[in-house]
Amino acid sequence: VQLQASGGGLVQPGGSLRLSCAASGFTFADDFVGWFRQAPGKEPEFVSLIGWDGISTWYGDSVKGRFSISRDNAKNTLYLSIDSLKPEDTAIYYCAAKRSGKDRTTMRSYDFWGQGTQVTVSS
Repeated sequence: VQLQASGGGLVQPGGSLRLSCAASGFTFADDFVGWFRQAPGKEPEFVSLIGWDGISTWYGDSVKGRFSISRDNAKNTLYLSIDSLKPEDTAIYYCAAKRSGKDRTTMRSYDFWGQGTQVTVSS
């Protein structure tokens, strides 16, 4: 099983990014997939989750309105589009997969994890 996150980088405040997470080794289309982030010195934070059908989505309160999650089951790829980036969005962003939508904000409920991609928002 592999989840490979990419797309992070250094971005100025107000900018945009699209993160990707390429999945392999499991039936991606059957799983809920999502994102967490961990800022320096802080606990990991739930960002977003999307259902297997690509229709049901959930977001953490701090990212609602600026973040958009999507998936392409034909490409086994998860995406996270981020607009109006703020310095407080600086973190390592991790993608993860789970079989159900329950306990979506709880890290231990996820079965598979990627290695993370760094997003730094700074002028």
